[in-house]
Amino acid sequence: MADFLLWAWLGGLMIAAVAGPLGSFMVWRRMAYFGDTLAHAALLGVALGLLLHVNISLAVVLVCLLLALLLSTLMHKRIIATDTLLGILSHASLSLGLVSLSLFDHQTIDLMGFLFGDLLAIGQQDLLWIALACSLVLVILVRIWTPLLSITVNEELAQVEGINVAWIRTLLMLLVAVVIAVAMKVVGVLLITSLLIIPAAAARRLSSSPEQMALLASLLGMLAVTGGLALSWFYDTPAGPSVVVIASALFFLLFSFPRSFRLS
Repeated sequence: MADFLLWAWLGGLMIAAVAGPLGSFMVWRRMAYFGDTLAHAALLGVALGLLLHVNISLAVVLVCLLLALLLSTLMHKRIIATDTLLGILSHASLSLGLVSLSLFDHQTIDLMGFLFGDLLAIGQQDLLWIALACSLVLVILVRIWTPLLSITVNEELAQVEGINVAWIRTLLMLLVAVVIAVAMKVVGVLLITSLLIIPAAAARRLSSSPEQMALLASLLGMLAVTGGLALSWFYDTPAGPSVVVIASALFFLLFSFPRSFRLS
């Protein structure tokens, strides 16, 4: 196996592993549009990184984290309907990022790579960055798994039980922001949310417990990454979109199973 293909495969597997449980919570809490908003903000992070001459990955993470905190604050104050707020910030950040990038020399910017991913360009340094970020997210997710499940089922009851609902909800948003920032290299700004949502939605069809759904979502994501890379290698298709195509195929395949089918 060529080195660049091995790095791409390992990086994709690590992101898919952490996207499984995190995507499950996004499905349960109906946060798909929230993920899109953060994903679009990633492009603004790229533009700021280039403008300020700082590490692009670090700039993307910081912008996503700041936007997640801003969204959490505004959603808590309920100044405007949540879907309206997400729609405004999503398209505003994407447009601002595109306009900012248009001011740079086009020869030095791979805009298509940012929009649709550049999985095959992952190197050893990127792999280390992905490993550190995914490990941190998984550790935090394991620590807050029980309270996170509680507020997902019933926030009022969780608050009565002494759980800091606002803090746990904000922490979930921050974890989503980190994963979106590192996953931009894999599937790009426009397709990041699909890597979180599609495997989790497919796993929901077969699962009989939250833990089972999270694990199955990770496995399906890994299968999509492997299949997408194989498709890209043999048929010269773009790697990021190929991963999403395989994930979508798995989703429709699993939904063809009878409703009574569940993993024990």
